[in-house]
Amino acid sequence: MGAEAPASIQVRSSAFEPGQRIPDRFTAYDEGISPPLSWNGVPPGTRSLVLIMEDPDAPMREPFVHWLMYDIPPDTTSLPEAIPDEPRLDDPPSALHGVNSRGSIGYFGPRPPKGDPPHHYHFQIFALGTKLRLPPGVDRHTLAEAMSGHVLAKGELVGTVQKR
Repeated sequence: MGAEAPASIQVRSSAFEPGQRIPDRFTAYDEGISPPLSWNGVPPGTRSLVLIMEDPDAPMREPFVHWLMYDIPPDTTSLPEAIPDEPRLDDPPSALHGVNSRGSIGYFGPRPPKGDPPHHYHFQIFALGTKLRLPPGVDRHTLAEAMSGHVLAKGELVGTVQKR
């Protein structure tokens, strides 16, 4: 999805450095709240942003989706920690949550099995040349289909979690 788009968006978190461990409070082993994120490099002509967080190391056929948010206003440059797990968000305004692989709306914190090697969690931001106008609660496949052909740029931040 969006493989042809340039990786011009820089994604960061004040909670962890790229490639480093995600603090426990953002995992399902602890508070399970979403981490703060920020980004820059969104290109002109962007009409909406999409956030996808997934774990490709999960022992599943497809990556485990932890978080989907879409129709984020294009002038949004950050998300605070602890975004509410509501279908429709007030902040950022008009943003919508999709369902994660657990089947719930909003963020589901990392929870790799005990003894697994570190899992890598990809926080991906996509800049789209359109607003998707999907209802809240769509899954990753529906979101990817709607995004197809509209991705202008992308970026990602990867963090790790390991349960010992």
